[in-house]
Amino acid sequence: MSRVVQCVVLKREAEGLDALPHPGSLGERIYENVSREGWQQWLERLTMIINENGLNTADTGSIEVIEKHMLGFLFGEGDHGATPEGFQPPGAKK
Repeated sequence: MSRVVQCVVLKREAEGLDALPHPGSLGERIYENVSREGWQQWLERLTMIINENGLNTADTGSIEVIEKHMLGFLFGEGDHGATPEGFQPPGAKK
């Protein structure tokens, strides 16, 4: 049977992740509190964040920015996590 967590993203119980999705204590916190579906929502947001900000995942400065957005999106901490002002997903009507 799958592991179930009280997902902080979905605000309900849902199927948990199979493994730590990120290194260190942040990865452990995510593993304990974010569901598969919530993590998938984060990955979709992450793609937007990387593209909108021109981030490079091999750069430590970019990783710091990504982690701030991760904390904001997943846990509501800090000033990051919201969709950038004026962002329009591809194909959206203006």
